[in-house]
Amino acid sequence: MKLLNGILLFTLSVSIHAASAADYSLAINHGRVIDPESGLDSIRHIGISGSEIISISEQPLTAKKVIDATGMVVSPGFIDLHTHSPTPLGEYYQAFDGVTTALELEAGFFPILGYGSAISDKPLINYGASAGYAAMRIFEKNGMKISSGSPTHSPVGIKGWFTAVMYFITDFETALSASFNEQATEQELEKLRELLLSDLDKGAIGIGLALDYFSDAIQEAEMRMIFEVAAQRNATIFVHVRRGIDGDPSGLREVINYASQYGASVHICHISHNAISNLELFLAEVKAAQASGIDISTEVLPYNAGSAFISAAVFGRDWQTIFNISFEDVELAATGERFNQAMWEQYRKEHPDSQVIHHYLKEEWTQRAVQEPGVIIVSDLLSMDSREKKVAPHNGAFSKVLGRYVREQDLLELPTAISKMTLLPAQRLENYAPAFRRKGRIQENMDADITIFNPETIRDNATYDNPYQEASGIMHVIVNGQAIISDGRQIEGVFPGERIIAK
Repeated sequence: MKLLNGILLFTLSVSIHAASAADYSLAINHGRVIDPESGLDSIRHIGISGSEIISISEQPLTAKKVIDATGMVVSPGFIDLHTHSPTPLGEYYQAFDGVTTALELEAGFFPILGYGSAISDKPLINYGASAGYAAMRIFEKNGMKISSGSPTHSPVGIKGWFTAVMYFITDFETALSASFNEQATEQELEKLRELLLSDLDKGAIGIGLALDYFSDAIQEAEMRMIFEVAAQRNATIFVHVRRGIDGDPSGLREVINYASQYGASVHICHISHNAISNLELFLAEVKAAQASGIDISTEVLPYNAGSAFISAAVFGRDWQTIFNISFEDVELAATGERFNQAMWEQYRKEHPDSQVIHHYLKEEWTQRAVQEPGVIIVSDLLSMDSREKKVAPHNGAFSKVLGRYVREQDLLELPTAISKMTLLPAQRLENYAPAFRRKGRIQENMDADITIFNPETIRDNATYDNPYQEASGIMHVIVNGQAIISDGRQIEGVFPGERIIAK
């Protein structure tokens, strides 16, 4: 009788296991699974049902579809906090860089409900944006009256706020004069406060404050209003600090001071591009602010150039001294042509919406920022609208870190690098946007956003001369439980991405 009961129990156990296995829509077997939060770094087998991870097993799993990840790293999908390319082309190249969630948080977008109009019907990966304060200011200073229904078709571009402005404003010189140089009146500040609160209510992921572009215009009263709103709503401000002469920390200190006064949360965008030659001081002051209890974080993009519109406020100042460069260090993004003074003056006057790439960082500074504990990796990918229009080659940012800095130069341990691309950005956002509590991890009951790559072949391929090249070594990308890249090739007709809001 005992033998019979044992056989029955064994049979029941096998049948239950088989039934549960049949519930997996996807299994990933034999991969080196790295979960930065739990510290898991071992061969495991992952079972996915729908959009969730429901099993992490020491034994191989069966499922309707099985990925053999032998020899590959199975990582949480990369989360990019700083991208400006909510376009089909941008999503395509970010997917091939392992990105499963791409966010426009530095510049943001306004009105927030218009963000991502070019991809919202068929999102390849997850997307979202902060409340774009710059666009709010431009609209308000130019008397634009924005309702919840306009624009009905928001444009996309290199900077979401800039192209939104261009959609409505035909007199660009007037826009520049009023919006980029004039201080806001008390009435305008109240309207801007209302606009900020409104877009936060609609799900904006914090506040995008491209402060450096408005250095002459945004002064103390306006800064206080912005930080008051952020503190009131517990919303992080993603700020491009005011930039002084090479190495000047005044802009960083200003933001830290306001964050301390109001108890606001701040994230410093592209720290090496603001610190330039004074990176060690910037990193030290961020660390000291954290130690004092300020909720502050920062990021780095693994590139040694910056990119902006030639009309940016910084180029109206003594930019050659600020960046310690000259005309020949700047190229026109669309063609790669280097500037001279005559060409520069012409483009500033006649083509203010031209994107330029200015080369002003040293590789050792970039490497140092990448290595700093707690610094998040981002791409700062510019708008990819057409392969005929060149942009900075940031569509390989994550693959560059993993291939060059981890494998080739041994600057970081692999789990540390993965944490900077997954867990750290998720933790930066999760207190305000709860959706991120389920991202950036490979654990049971987490979102099935997963990147699988070959650690021996992963690397970036994009160059300034030829930016439209996919990274190598990204073999499988899974978004919300559905594969969008399989065996290094895009799966046609699959668009599982979702808009993420802070609700």
